[in-house]
Amino acid sequence: MTYTILHPPVPLLRSSHINRCFERGDLSEKQIKDYETFLSEVNHKFLDHSIILHNAYTHWFSQGIATNMEMQHFIRQFSVFSNQFLVAALQKVINSPSLMQSRASREILLNELGVIYRNPNPSHHPRILSKAEQDREGDPDLVSTKGTVDGGICRFRAAHFEWLLNFAKEFGLSFADIGQRKHGRPSTLHFCDALIRIYGSDDPNIAEGASFAVENWAAAGFWQELEDGLTHIKSIWHPGLPLAFFSWHNRVEAQHASHTLEELEHVYFQAGFDRQKFIQGGQEILDAITVFWNGLNTDRLARVYV
Repeated sequence: MTYTILHPPVPLLRSSHINRCFERGDLSEKQIKDYETFLSEVNHKFLDHSIILHNAYTHWFSQGIATNMEMQHFIRQFSVFSNQFLVAALQKVINSPSLMQSRASREILLNELGVIYRNPNPSHHPRILSKAEQDREGDPDLVSTKGTVDGGICRFRAAHFEWLLNFAKEFGLSFADIGQRKHGRPSTLHFCDALIRIYGSDDPNIAEGASFAVENWAAAGFWQELEDGLTHIKSIWHPGLPLAFFSWHNRVEAQHASHTLEELEHVYFQAGFDRQKFIQGGQEILDAITVFWNGLNTDRLARVYV
């Protein structure tokens, strides 16, 4: 069976910042045309990739019909990816070619580890969340989708893996049952190793392409499908299920994707930018993501539970 997303990703267009650079004469007409040609290629090879448009596993998951064993298998494999991503994220920080890119990478890594985003313009009248809203959006003392980790507070309970652990406990899994390489299926480990090698590459062009592809994949809707399925499971047979790990990521990924477009615009016009390597990095990581999700779907159909 073929599944197609209901709302395809919005094509990438040059930003108002690029338009202003052109109007000021900082960029020539040829540079603008070349950049638009490049964006068209990125749209085709990244946003039209099969894993973004046709993810059979997450479409099935969105129905909320997974059994307890299927949920345990999903949690184990997703937790391995989530934990091993820390290795790739650290590798990306170490191999950052500039201070700006190092800081952007550290924002993601440190937030994963429990440093809460600090909103530099907080409201004088913060919204009081109901119990249901806290369950969906997370404890406001531990989560935020806006701001920067610079000056933020680190809390153990704000680490994303601890959110996932609290979720896993509802399905009978403990700390010892999730997150380590020994829990990973070959398809999951293939993805994890590709993240370390490509997303964390010491070639900045390949790493930029992989980062851009990962963030746009994450913003393309799979988090929404996971949240939809879990919301249904919660309403039917798991009323105490904490959804903050999934709902928070669903809300924050659009912010990450917009930042990567800003980063792309910065690096594209710098000397040494290699369009072919950028595309290579993005395509390779999207292919690895495909292996992960197809592996989960194959296991589901074959009723493989590890």
